[in-house]
Order: sequence, then structure tokens, then C-alpha cells
Amino acid sequence: MEKETVRIEGFSDAVFAIAITLLVLELRAPEVNIVKNSTQLLDFLQGEWTTYLAFTLSFFSIFIMWVNHHKIFKQIYSRNTGIMFSNGLILFLVSAVSYPTALLARFFNSEASNIAVAIYTGIFVLINISYNLLWYNASSDKKLLRPGITDSAIKKIRNNYLYGFPTYLIAFGVSFQFPSVALAINMLLLIFWAFSSGKIKVIQE
Repeated sequence: MEKETVRIEGFSDAVFAIAITLLVLELRAPEVNIVKNSTQLLDFLQGEWTTYLAFTLSFFSIFIMWVNHHKIFKQIYSRNTGIMFSNGLILFLVSAVSYPTALLARFFNSEASNIAVAIYTGIFVLINISYNLLWYNASSDKKLLRPGITDSAIKKIRNNYLYGFPTYLIAFGVSFQFPSVALAINMLLLIFWAFSSGKIKVIQE
């Protein structure tokens, strides 16, 4: 069976690459007229810790999303309108990650940290929904999937994405009162998605 999703995957890879590149724009070096010596440079770098945290979190979030996207399209052989638009929604949200990343970098260490973290965790709630929507559209017609995939494998992939949804919602809800805890939950979800992407690989083989 010929794979019909090559152009979708190629376009998606380009969007993921651009989204990761945009994150680097938040990393800024100090002006030479502000920093005069090593001590001032170290002070500046220490003061930018929220920027480094936000960049690291978002970089690995997008990277793991790309890994999962790549592996989920190993299961999808044909396309329909639902798959194309749900994939488009994923790409739209991924390309927007740089904005909440900038908010997190600038306001996490301030009195507005709860709103910054809420916006940051909120976009990942939407991304999780879009991944669930993509798999729902793909698995609703088994003819769209790779030949020989079992109903058990389809269910395992569906559950894999569904399990993350309530945790993202918890992180979003907690962020309004305990932004640091919400961000820690997001970090744990990164680990979850890193390991869960291996489950898709096992199913693929």
C-alpha cells in the first residue's frame, strides 16, 4: 500500500523545525555598554535563568511532540480532510509555543507568574487535544492506517494520548495558585511523553 502522507509529514517537519528555531530568539546577550566586567556578566547570566528554563522546557516539549508526530504518522498511510485539518491544528499550536515561552521567561519570577504559567500550560492542553483529534480522525477509518494494524494497537495509541489530557488540565488548574507546581507537572509530562513515544514504536514494529 502506497503511503499518501509524505507531503504532510514533510511540511510538518518544516513547521516543527521553524518552531524550535523561533525559541532561540528569546536568548539574548547583554549590551557591551551595560556589562563592563566578568562579575557583571555573571550577574546578567544569573538573572536570565527564567529565560533558560523556558527555552529548555519548550525546546524539549517541541522535540518530543515531533518524535510523537513522526511515530504516529508511521501508523497513518492515507489521508482525508479530517486528518489534514487536525494536523494543521497541531502545527498552528506548535508554531505558537514561542509566545507563551516568552511570557514564561519574562514573568515567571514576578507577581504575574500564575498567568504566565497558566497560558504556558494552557497551550499544551490544546496541543494534547489536537493530537487526540488527529488520532481519532485517522483511526475512525481503519483503511487510513498501515496495513495489518490491529484493533488492540489502535486502542493503545488512543489511550496513550488520552492519559495525558487530565494531567495537562490539572497543571493548568494548579497554575493559578501554584505556578511552580504546575511547571513541575509539565516537566513530568515531558518525561511521560518521552517514554510513551516508545510504546508507539513497539506497536509499529
